[in-house]
Amino acid sequence: MDTPLTELVGVRHPIVQTGMGWVAGPRLVSATANAGALGILASATMTPHQLRSAVREVGSRTDAPFGVNLRADAADAEERVRIIIEEGVRVASFALAPTRELIARLKDAGVVVIPSVGARRHAEKVAAWGADAVVVQGGEGGGHTGSVGTAVLLPQVVDAVDIPVVAAGGFFDGRGLVAALAYGAAGIAMGTRFLLTSDSTVPDPVKTRYLAASVADVTVTTAVDGLPHRMLRSELVASLERSGRVAALTRALRHAAAFRRLSGLSWARMVRDGLAMKHGKELTWSQVLLAANTPMLLKASMVDGRTDSGVMASGQVAGVIDDLPSCAELVERVMAEAAEVVGRLTAAR
Repeated sequence: MDTPLTELVGVRHPIVQTGMGWVAGPRLVSATANAGALGILASATMTPHQLRSAVREVGSRTDAPFGVNLRADAADAEERVRIIIEEGVRVASFALAPTRELIARLKDAGVVVIPSVGARRHAEKVAAWGADAVVVQGGEGGGHTGSVGTAVLLPQVVDAVDIPVVAAGGFFDGRGLVAALAYGAAGIAMGTRFLLTSDSTVPDPVKTRYLAASVADVTVTTAVDGLPHRMLRSELVASLERSGRVAALTRALRHAAAFRRLSGLSWARMVRDGLAMKHGKELTWSQVLLAANTPMLLKASMVDGRTDSGVMASGQVAGVIDDLPSCAELVERVMAEAAEVVGRLTAAR
């Protein structure tokens, strides 16, 4: 199936695996790429050295195009962009809008730039700055999310920009792909669906928790980092929501110290990142400090397998997923379902 997305990045299928922190590592990304979709490596939880090693590991596992997701507001964003360019990565994606200068630098080096946005005005901004395509995530999506559903947000963005639009939030099968294409999208991006594959390194107890979840078991909370965050309901989430401000800030400081040790960042670098985050999202200092919760609470579940002490970011689609196919099986299934749907629609004319 050829679309503006497949033509732009050189993949066989208009499907993107999103850059999920602690989840989208070399194994998942290379499996996605070998399946003919676009795998995105998550770099926010890696040091620059780890990022370069991870990029090279993906390259050793596949000859297909893949991408790297970056934090545009990170103090070392320039260094990470240099690694992407030097290592010949095909796509750079961003969770926040990159600067005009970063976009130009990447494009001059032949890298395809695909920011993720949650509002029409943000899509218009990055398109005007030269982004090659944009991922637009509706409120059904996992992790940090907005309040507007995909079915409303997607056509708004498609009508507003003249670059390929990739739809995210609520997609898990071929029917969703056809629906997104009907809205004018060039493809779909999926996070939770790729997390729940046999190629994902997420520990089995955590996958079991996702598979057991119903749609009602996926909630949005601000208790983790002060921003709307979609995740599975759990006793930990309930505990975080019950805890007072002092307890929350104390916990955030502890997690910030743990992440500093893990990442090798200095306190000065973390403060600079906090200033960039505060300015970019217009957050209070309390919210910036609470944001230190996220990496370590996600690591506890996605790496350590601790469902009791970690949070599990999740799209609403977790409630309708009940198996763990390989990435190859998943992509093949989505494309076969899409072809079947298109065939039925064509036959009904």
